[in-house]
Amino acid sequence: MKKTGRASKLYIIGAGFAGRTLAAEIRAKAIFGTVVAFLDDDPAKIGKKIGGVPVLGPIRDAAPLLRMKSADEAIIAIPSASREYLSELYGILKNAGFQRIRILPGISQIIEGEAHLIQTRSIDPQDLLGRTPVAVNLKESLAYLRDKRVLVTGAGGSIGSELCRQLLSGGASRLYLFGHGENSIYLIDRELRLLQEEGVGEKATIVPVIGDLKDRDYMHYILDRLKADVIFHTAAYKHVPMMEENPVAAVENNLFGTKNLVDAARAAAVKRFVHITTDKAVDPVSVYGVSKFLCEKLVLAAASEENRFIVVRFGNVLGSRGSIMLLFQKQIEKGGPVTVTHPDMRRWFMTIPEACSLVLKAGGVGENGRLYLLDMGEPVLIRDLAEQMIRFYGFEPGRDIKIEYTGTRQGERLDEKLWSAGEEPLPTEFSRILKVQRRPGAACLDVEVLLERLSSVVRRDPRRPGDYRNAVLLRKLLEEAAPGLARKSAAPSAGTGTAAAEATGPGQVIRIKRPSLIR
Repeated sequence: MKKTGRASKLYIIGAGFAGRTLAAEIRAKAIFGTVVAFLDDDPAKIGKKIGGVPVLGPIRDAAPLLRMKSADEAIIAIPSASREYLSELYGILKNAGFQRIRILPGISQIIEGEAHLIQTRSIDPQDLLGRTPVAVNLKESLAYLRDKRVLVTGAGGSIGSELCRQLLSGGASRLYLFGHGENSIYLIDRELRLLQEEGVGEKATIVPVIGDLKDRDYMHYILDRLKADVIFHTAAYKHVPMMEENPVAAVENNLFGTKNLVDAARAAAVKRFVHITTDKAVDPVSVYGVSKFLCEKLVLAAASEENRFIVVRFGNVLGSRGSIMLLFQKQIEKGGPVTVTHPDMRRWFMTIPEACSLVLKAGGVGENGRLYLLDMGEPVLIRDLAEQMIRFYGFEPGRDIKIEYTGTRQGERLDEKLWSAGEEPLPTEFSRILKVQRRPGAACLDVEVLLERLSSVVRRDPRRPGDYRNAVLLRKLLEEAAPGLARKSAAPSAGTGTAAAEATGPGQVIRIKRPSLIR
């Protein structure tokens, strides 16, 4: 967090416990500026002083009366605020002249009212979009991890890193950060240590581990030595169009990497294994989707009396690394256009913190061998998301920033599914967590047989030299397991040729052709 200087005036929005805790920390450190006022809507607080700091309000009336300087800053300290209320507050503060607005994380990340300055960050579109996240009591949810050794694969990724932040509050004895990317693991390792230094969470021993899921021998070696009690498996290649162009890599990493991890976990007597999957695994039409569909089957088949293996499925998350939101942001910053594949493209969205809180909850309450589904609410049109982001940055869609439709890409579909015709989602006693029941008569797939046939494609076999890295053979085998992959050989587009004459919505319809790359 940047130091704002002694001359900075800080206004804390919300005079509740979180706001008062922040004010006390800022006063104690005396290097980030001075809290000159709380802003609050509670009539019982307005007009009083808390620690010598006046409480002004109501916020809508008080904010416009403040005289802002460029260094002045607002910190929204209302962890339980709804999306609608946050949007209202953001508009009020921007109109009042605040150029710098920070926010505390949602209530699911604040443990028993604790709040720390290091947890604040600049507000961004994901804080204002979508539904209000469910509040999960992490202290209670993570009780099953106390004094346990917990390993997170893909710990440097969007989901993995947020799981690690929340796991700090679980009382685990050790937290293993497993990943292939040296830099991403370094970053989350340093972040977690800084959080601990500032009093966030408990004092788990943090251990970064660099490794590759594709290395079977190494996975057995390292899990035998780490003695992990619980594994959260988030690591995967995830970009659909890129995996269409690199299908062997997708299957090698996602499917065979998961197979190596599962086998090593069973050999090392890991007691609990939670696998993260995606809506794209439902009736998959992409190589990535098929790889995750097969991973679901593989993990569930590994359940036994000696361990607990569960799968948690959900859709898109807001603001993930490489997500459409980050692309939109870059496009807006350069003045547009913002590109959307199709005017009718829609996806389910959930914030990363909410998804991770529910994953951690499901990991504790989930039954062995069960597939769980997070309630994603209603799907969102991508074009609506684009328009909301354009407005967040102070522009008007179509007038200031154009939206162009580029056509869907290989492996994409207009709507994703959360469950297939052979599955039935059933409620649980836990908010926004559903369990998926396989319907009677639903087809079964022997993943082990398919893995054996695919092995010569991802690993050189002298008996079948022509199979190695053979993308055509790979796709043929995958299509037998998931017929939807064959049916979706060509995706619908929003236009034809290099440019369509018809305009749709606020932008022009354009079809961009991309050459096929080496597989």
